[in-house]
Amino acid sequence: MLQSLFTLLGVLVLLITLIPYLKIRHWSVRSFDFPLLQIAIIATALALLQLMCEPEAWWHWVGVASSLVAAIIQWVRIYPWTPLSRCMVVKTRERKPERELKILVSNVLTPNHQSDKLIAHVRRHQPDILLTLESDQWWGDELDAAIGEQLPEAVRIPLDNLYGMHLYSRLPLEETEIKWLIQDDIPSIHTWVRLKGGDRIRFHAVHPRPPAPSESEESLWRDAELLLVGKDIARHALPTVVAGDLNDVAWSRTSKLFCKVSGMLDLRRGRGQYSTFHAKYPLLRWPLDHVFVTEHFTLVNMQRLSEVGSDHFPILVTLCHNPARADENEPEAANAEEREDAEETIEEARQRHGEDPV
Repeated sequence: MLQSLFTLLGVLVLLITLIPYLKIRHWSVRSFDFPLLQIAIIATALALLQLMCEPEAWWHWVGVASSLVAAIIQWVRIYPWTPLSRCMVVKTRERKPERELKILVSNVLTPNHQSDKLIAHVRRHQPDILLTLESDQWWGDELDAAIGEQLPEAVRIPLDNLYGMHLYSRLPLEETEIKWLIQDDIPSIHTWVRLKGGDRIRFHAVHPRPPAPSESEESLWRDAELLLVGKDIARHALPTVVAGDLNDVAWSRTSKLFCKVSGMLDLRRGRGQYSTFHAKYPLLRWPLDHVFVTEHFTLVNMQRLSEVGSDHFPILVTLCHNPARADENEPEAANAEEREDAEETIEEARQRHGEDPV
């Protein structure tokens, strides 16, 4: 009886492992993109348990094989986001404060009113840029009062729909635009940041709608927004940073396609997962909050900060604008099929929205 159960679980975990490879956007399929590590651990444990049992029939080996295949697939997928893999963005060798950019990204969770915790992080770590997601008018007022003088440049989009956004900066922001790229209730911020040494870098702040029962039945809107930003980045080939709660994990098909289309690099590759969600449930965590960069940057430091009362942990990243070392980084280029896939996704979202994005 126990072996039968293990066999059924082994086959089930293999099916769960293979489901994300389907090009289906429904949230029930895309949700299996997220718990990669959890599925890998379960598959490995199942395989070991079955190998410890005395086989009763041939189907016992079906369960063993299913669990092993699932475990191998998942660990292979995880490998690039471990310290065993090669880093996609190289480490800074020599500190150059005039070329550095320290970014703190925090999804604050609108109903959460523990603003003192995030403000303490800002005061302790002294970021050049603070990006908050899900911040409404209450959050904006709290941050204005506490850090307005410290970070005087600000872009405020207070909303009550969980997609409010605030950007605070101690560095000059230039040619700032607020855009509603795919859906008219989902904002994004696009600006230039002038570093202390005079260099200008492009900065995009995004928070696309996730595929979830309470948000959207499919991932089309999230995917199209990310790919639209990616196309714009590739067209200009300028030093660029993308930050925000992408509502997607770095190893998903969409995130990898975004990086290939845009030429962006994942700071987590070769370093670890730095899971930022869910802050309250240690067994259900994966990386949703991201900072992607073009090849013009090296990494000084990256860390996940302590909780701020939200379901997301903040993440703190310090970058160095260092184009001279661009050839040491390893961007991945999209092939013709991938570029066509990105175009089709964007066009489908445009048509279904009923009008061209702003």
